[in-house]
Amino acid sequence: MLGEQIGETKGKRLVRRVISVDPPSAEVSFEDTGQIFGTPTTGMGTYTSVIRPDGSILGQGQGLSLTEDGEAITWTGTGVGKFGPGGAVSYRGMLFFQTASQKLARVNNACGAFEYEVDASGNTISKIWEWK
Repeated sequence: MLGEQIGETKGKRLVRRVISVDPPSAEVSFEDTGQIFGTPTTGMGTYTSVIRPDGSILGQGQGLSLTEDGEAITWTGTGVGKFGPGGAVSYRGMLFFQTASQKLARVNNACGAFEYEVDASGNTISKIWEWK
């Protein structure tokens, strides 16, 4: 069951590069700003996407968010997605967090169900809910 929304970020896709044509695969990097558990963060991440035979996308990624105090939260995640108009992409999946921060230690025990949207201009929006 989904619990409370624990985070939201907005950002920009920075780089896309093809890493294979068989199967079709790309690597994408982005930067964002937002919050997790109400604490402001700036972050970056990279994910690889494989286009599956049915046209759906399987993505796996990792990233790092920093608080204003310089504390780090890392994440890894997996999701499935689909293409939208003009090259937009929409993903749904799970994130797993890790931090040494005492203030944000709650993320060490959280599974985050996420929605990740990239519009045709490369703007990103991510929303994360705690999965209970």
